[in-house]
Amino acid sequence: MNETELSTRYDPAEVGKRWYDYWLEKGYFKAKDADARPPFCIVIPPPNVTGSLHVGHALDNTLQDILVRHRRMSGFNVLWMPGTDHAGIATQNVVERELKKEGLDRHALGREKFLERAWKWKEEYGGKIIGQLKELGASCDWDRARFTMDEGLSRAVREVFVRLYEEGLVYRANYITNWCPRCHTALSDIEVEYSERNSHLYEIAYPVKGGEGRLVVATTRPETMLGDAAVAVNPEDDRYRAFVGKTVILPIAGREIPVVADSYVAMDFGTGALKITPAHDANDYEVGKRHGLPAMTVIDKNGRMENVPERYAGKSREECRKMIVEDLKEQGFLVEARAHKNAVGECYRCKTTVEPSLGMQWFVKTAPLAEAAIRAVERGDVEFVPKSWENTYFEWMRNIRDWCISRQLWWGHRIPAWHCADCGHITVSRTDATECAKCKGKNIAQEDDVLDTWFSSALWPFSTLGWPEETRALKTFYPTSVLVTGLDIIFFWVARMIMMGLKFTGEPPFRKVYIHALVRDAEGKKMSKSKGNVVDPLTLMMQFGTDSLRFAVCAMESQGRDARLSEKRIEGYRNFVNKLWNASRFVLMNVGDYKGGADVTKLKLTVADRWILSRLQKTITQAQDALENFRFNDLANALYSFTWGELCDWYIELAKPRLANGDAETARAVLVHLLDNVLRLLHPIMPFVTEEIYHKLPGHGESLMIADYPKPDAKFVDAEAEGEMETVMEIISSVRSIRQELNIPHSVPLRAVVKPRDEQGAEKVRAHEKSILALSKAASLEVSTGAQRPPQSATAVHAHSEVYVPLAGLIDIGKERERIEKELAKVKKELAALDKKFEDENFVKNAPPEILEKDRNSQSELRRRAGGMEDSIKWLGP
Repeated sequence: MNETELSTRYDPAEVGKRWYDYWLEKGYFKAKDADARPPFCIVIPPPNVTGSLHVGHALDNTLQDILVRHRRMSGFNVLWMPGTDHAGIATQNVVERELKKEGLDRHALGREKFLERAWKWKEEYGGKIIGQLKELGASCDWDRARFTMDEGLSRAVREVFVRLYEEGLVYRANYITNWCPRCHTALSDIEVEYSERNSHLYEIAYPVKGGEGRLVVATTRPETMLGDAAVAVNPEDDRYRAFVGKTVILPIAGREIPVVADSYVAMDFGTGALKITPAHDANDYEVGKRHGLPAMTVIDKNGRMENVPERYAGKSREECRKMIVEDLKEQGFLVEARAHKNAVGECYRCKTTVEPSLGMQWFVKTAPLAEAAIRAVERGDVEFVPKSWENTYFEWMRNIRDWCISRQLWWGHRIPAWHCADCGHITVSRTDATECAKCKGKNIAQEDDVLDTWFSSALWPFSTLGWPEETRALKTFYPTSVLVTGLDIIFFWVARMIMMGLKFTGEPPFRKVYIHALVRDAEGKKMSKSKGNVVDPLTLMMQFGTDSLRFAVCAMESQGRDARLSEKRIEGYRNFVNKLWNASRFVLMNVGDYKGGADVTKLKLTVADRWILSRLQKTITQAQDALENFRFNDLANALYSFTWGELCDWYIELAKPRLANGDAETARAVLVHLLDNVLRLLHPIMPFVTEEIYHKLPGHGESLMIADYPKPDAKFVDAEAEGEMETVMEIISSVRSIRQELNIPHSVPLRAVVKPRDEQGAEKVRAHEKSILALSKAASLEVSTGAQRPPQSATAVHAHSEVYVPLAGLIDIGKERERIEKELAKVKKELAALDKKFEDENFVKNAPPEILEKDRNSQSELRRRAGGMEDSIKWLGP
């Protein structure tokens, strides 16, 4: 094969591996800690070490790779920092499942042996997703890859914890937390996901001591009544004022509990009387503290009943609820049970219903940290894109609660605190303590709990660069340039990184945060295994090629809208890859002995040359603007439209006669210039196919990875050439459309008559006669400012000309009009039915979004078809 010749078929798998290995070998992904070029840095949102590439990763990392490849080509010293997260709960669950297969559990194995198994699992399987990211084309500086539990990051975690503790911003307290009975650990508030469930609201009568009536309370969780410490009413509620200070008898248990007045109670919920269970509800716990009530735990860490009458002991929460309701009914205490919908909290990891549980936990006092983080966004030190996400950020930050950072796990950063058995003091230390800091006793034991995974992730932008050391990398690349992430972790991660970055470096961790869409299926539905609509990006990459998938996710990424991914869409972009490949083959087959590098401005350019070079400049401007403003869909659309719609469909077709007739020198130079620029523009999105083609170009450089990204050049902008070619293309398109809409076979010759607005326009049209005839497939062309519309002619009217195509003798005009009118009536009937649906307010209000969008698309398509048919009827004349 000739060195400038492409194979007839593009093989994405072979090409992808070959060029990725080449880039690694050349070290193109590596950043320099000391460099004269301006720095650009992105830290990868570290995927879980247990993870496998999913569509969210494909979107997130493709967008980051587009940004970093563009910046490298634009002369920046680029660092894309990779790494993985230890994923506390997820990894521990995986290892425990492995142990279960062997008939073991972690407690039988012991902490030290369990951690050995966890590290072994991480070394064997934890790098899977890194390999998958490489298949996607991610150009990270892999030599710098970090792990949230590696030695350097572990030191940073301990330093941050100790400093916060020394400043009183980390504390330990007995408090209500969200407890997962399945994962056996506390969860922070944002690790709890709420789903609406059909439940019941139970009204239960609590007799007043001494036979003075009864108080009826309302609850959705009757099983917790066994831990009740009081009944509370609002002090402003006249219905219950007389009951305050009295005692009621707790049904079933028979205990006496007080009636207290507290403004927390909502008078309009249920009966207005609220049972208070301090050990199993965060709000009840606060009420209990205000009134000095005891906190009695009745549900253990496994979600089973304890400290209750023997009949209920050991039962699950759900079993106990049924039993309690039956017993209340039997004993005459159940007043009513009515259907009720309520939001139930679930563990974000395993979906088990969480249990508010009382216990000693470690917390970060977040309010002081949040104040600085709020100011940073208000001042513009950190900018959210789209800006609307700032409101979401502010709302959460202004209502932030202290962060529970302790987790009852073994896999993770063990809290650096040592409890003294002699004096009870807690020693918090940067190094492993050997004695109590207070009494100097040796009888100390380290805290069993580990830190929340998100604690170490919050330090990621600066810990990965060497903090707490003042490294050269930290000085060069921090603050980082931009963070690209999904809306689902704004609170888990983004807000906490801003708080920690400001606290420990005095600078925000990044200047911009781009919040991308969530990926949904083709119908706009959330992907889930239960629905069977999960799309596997690895399968898609094998089926359609990595470049096709990358272009698809770029094209569907529109600010403020969820992304819809379908195989059909990716297949469409595979067609685009093939179009680029075939167009490149044509160019390379026609370069002859051209060596490349010619200054096209010094060549004798035709109007078509000037037009395409002008269009290229506008496309470059659009691409640069889209990249600077994170408008990824605009970037993809601009490059797609130019490459397919202008270069392939028009310019290459216009150039073919010149290449065939010996007028090739300028056409070759312009084609190579255009292809070179198109490959550079497309490379950040489609790195593999562009690199393969680039190395076949005459005069190509070492790699597109280090080639210059095109910059707009005003000298190429040519409004006159664009205007002239617009007229020519309108004429060609009109003749093509008339043939297509009226079903005139290509074997039937057409005569085209053009009536320009003035003689100057006529001269310009005549100058393009050969191109018009060749591309429109017309047999003859007449151009005259005095042309009259021939009888029975199809007509197209444009700003600068009218186009007539005589039809007499070509088709049976009467039958064709009848056929089109019949089809038009059918289309209008369908359109009227859809219009009527959208006039129905109930339909618009209640129909699922995916149905609305589908019907709106159908409505637009029917209108387009109707318009085309009406034009055809006009063309046919009276």
